Amino acid sequence: MSILTTRRMTRRNFLASACASTAALGLPLPLVSSAATTRQFKLRAAPGQVRLVPEPYNQTPVWCFNQTVPGPEIRLRQGERIRIEVENALAEESSVHWHGIRTPNAMDGVSHLTQPPIAPGGKFIYEFDAVDAGSYWYHPHQRSFEQVGRGLYGAFIVEERDPIRVDRDLCWMLDDWRLTPAAEISDDFGNGHDVSHNGRIGNSVTINGQIREHFAVRRGERIRLRLVNAANARIFSLDFKDHNPVIIAIDGQPVSPHAPQDGRVLLAPAMRIDLVLDMLAENGSSVAVTDRFYRGREYRLIDLVYAAEGLREEPPDWPMALAPNPLAEPDLEQAIRHEVVFNGGMMGGSGSMMDMMSSGKVWSINGVAAEGHVMKPMLELKLGQSYLLAMNNDTAWHHPMHLHGHAFRVMSRNGQATAYREWQDTVLMAPRERVEIAFVADNPGDWMFHCHILEHMAAGMMGVIRVAS
Repeated sequence: MSILTTRRMTRRNFLASACASTAALGLPLPLVSSAATTRQFKLRAAPGQVRLVPEPYNQTPVWCFNQTVPGPEIRLRQGERIRIEVENALAEESSVHWHGIRTPNAMDGVSHLTQPPIAPGGKFIYEFDAVDAGSYWYHPHQRSFEQVGRGLYGAFIVEERDPIRVDRDLCWMLDDWRLTPAAEISDDFGNGHDVSHNGRIGNSVTINGQIREHFAVRRGERIRLRLVNAANARIFSLDFKDHNPVIIAIDGQPVSPHAPQDGRVLLAPAMRIDLVLDMLAENGSSVAVTDRFYRGREYRLIDLVYAAEGLREEPPDWPMALAPNPLAEPDLEQAIRHEVVFNGGMMGGSGSMMDMMSSGKVWSINGVAAEGHVMKPMLELKLGQSYLLAMNNDTAWHHPMHLHGHAFRVMSRNGQATAYREWQDTVLMAPRERVEIAFVADNPGDWMFHCHILEHMAAGMMGVIRVAS
């Protein structure tokens, strides 16, 4: 996607109309473990320089893990134990949250709530078991709206003990950058407009840290494509044009294989979706993947470019269903119900916007705008009890709501039962939408519950849910 566009966004008018290679669009090589029983990894958060934009433009100053954006892909097998030493070489405090992974509370990586922040020059060791297979990611939970926005994130893949058969298993981390004409990151983090509207929407979209034009494929090939949305605020709605993507997992959790609604893959900030994608076009052809979420601002994300010779004439007839993860099923008959209301933002219809803007707290949950990560719990839950949260988005904006330490079933939207009762950890709520989720409070501790549009979180839309041991 191009930068510095003012009307219809296309990739054809990108900076110098440079053409990227047809390389495999893989992430940086996975870190290598040397231990037999506990996998050992090291991450170093530091300023760096990466090439988001092709030459002749300069590299972009970023903050990154191990000098790459995204940071190194961490990949291990379900049931393995992992030990990650994180060094902070930034000039400010940081932390690492393992998004969607059900860790013990002390390993969740939320500064001031589950751990002290990692001081400049300091280190912190995270250690936990990979209980669930699936696609996850890691990022700071300290001034996230800027630290993530400057490039601090990476993929965390837990492979199934018995993976489904595919020709390639790939991860695309999608990100959205606000770049200047010099291909530098705009320094206007946390401005009032972004905070009170739909967050920091940029002008350049990358796949695995680069603006790319082509992705090389072969007819008959089957790809498992793990999509991760690492953007501060951009929502994606990807149209693969006649390729019939099949969703097999959402937020790392298996789901009955099915086609996406309207054929488009909807991916809110922090969400992950695993697709089975069969390559069906003719040899030598090129097919555009288009993002159509924002009306009037559609753009071509990338082209699927077919080789002159295919891999096979027809797609393989291999099973797609994934084995379930060991999640406790909520008992709906015994579930305790709580109402949760989200308020605020421009056109929110509650309170004085001027007063809210002056305080820096524009959003609230159940009438409370959070300040910092240490706060009185909004809900206190009993360990082992089933709960149903009826959530009401009483605002004019979208909110991807994320619960730490747990996965939940999405039961209904606006009173209509969902088709698949999807397990998720981040659920996108449309303006004025009502969504019901159910889960078992089976992980003790104080857990963050917040909007993953990072400007909304920083401006008050977060709370703490306490699971008493």
